Amino acid sequence: MLFKIAWRNIWRSRTRSLVVIGAIIVGVWAEIFLMSFSEGTVKSYINNAIQSEISHIQLHQPDFEKDKEVKYYFNDASAVLQTLQSTPHVKAATVRSLSNAMISSTKGARGVQIKAVDPGPEASVTKLDEKIVDGDYFAEGKHNQIIIGKSLAGKMNIKLRSKIVLTFTNLNGDITAAAFRVVGLYETDNSMVDDAIVYTIRSEFNRLLGAEDIAHEGALFLQDPEYLDTVTSVLKTEFPNLLVQTYKEISPEIELFDSQMQLSTTIFTVILMLALIFGIVNTMLMAVLERIKELGMLMAVGMNKVRVFLMIMLETILLGLVSGPIGLALAYLTVLYFNHNGIDLGYFSEGMRQFGMSRVVFTTVRPSMFAELAFAVVLTALIASIYPSLKAIQLRPVEAIRKI
Repeated sequence: MLFKIAWRNIWRSRTRSLVVIGAIIVGVWAEIFLMSFSEGTVKSYINNAIQSEISHIQLHQPDFEKDKEVKYYFNDASAVLQTLQSTPHVKAATVRSLSNAMISSTKGARGVQIKAVDPGPEASVTKLDEKIVDGDYFAEGKHNQIIIGKSLAGKMNIKLRSKIVLTFTNLNGDITAAAFRVVGLYETDNSMVDDAIVYTIRSEFNRLLGAEDIAHEGALFLQDPEYLDTVTSVLKTEFPNLLVQTYKEISPEIELFDSQMQLSTTIFTVILMLALIFGIVNTMLMAVLERIKELGMLMAVGMNKVRVFLMIMLETILLGLVSGPIGLALAYLTVLYFNHNGIDLGYFSEGMRQFGMSRVVFTTVRPSMFAELAFAVVLTALIASIYPSLKAIQLRPVEAIRKI
């Protein structure tokens, strides 16, 4: 009976109830959409960093991480690559020879990092072949090929098929210069990477360094990030003389972004719930003040204060129970749509590339977010109902009945 009365009371002032319901629906929808957009942006940064720069796991000679010098390499790179590729849960692996260098053209010189790679394995890890926007990927039978970033080419006035000179230090510590032919221009979602990294073939570059089957870095891309710790443990056992690091250790900011996302979700939820609390309190207080005479009559004919208190609380909670699922359903459909189609931020693409983010953001949200927000809506309605309910039971039946 109490439930029936509360339900009918809600719709006695249809406009006011619909305004509150609409506010809760919009609030829930906005909360989840904003969180899904933020999480999609962060995941865009993380995925780009993992695929274009650091991979899931890297291996180095321990001293290489300190000074990044070419003398800190590991031997039998081909054997290391075979072991990495055959490790369980590894989707793709590659090895690279690395060196800092100066790139020279008719317009001047600037510092870059050389990544000397094996074309096939590198493409399987970083999808470098798919990022070529002009020219071609490495071709068999051609020598001294180099691929550079499109933005770097523009700044250095380097054209496709141009010849450039790289100056670097070999394994003996001698300054070495070599000419390379630009066969392709690549472009990623990170302009800083495009400006700083050039790619050539490892076997040819190793001869310039002064050794054959060496590498400075091994990189792995996993089938699923959940196997990160498992694969890392296996590799540490397999290569006790090498430093094995996950992307979280190599780039701590990635882990920081992920934890900040959780904190942002909590802060946004608290702010939204506080706004809803004041809105609901205001509405229910108006409903109580408009029904003073009616509430006085109910108490005069025998309805005790506990039942009046529960009736007002139930009215408030019902508003949340009606609006919450609708808001969650709309949010789910919105997130699902943009998860498949993405949000194109082409107008801000240059700015986003500066931070390593894709121009198209695909919304994503943790499934637990829906349950957390549903609980938060009910809790908010419960808290918001306390003051109007207390105000109702403070009425004196005799005075309330005489109220105009």
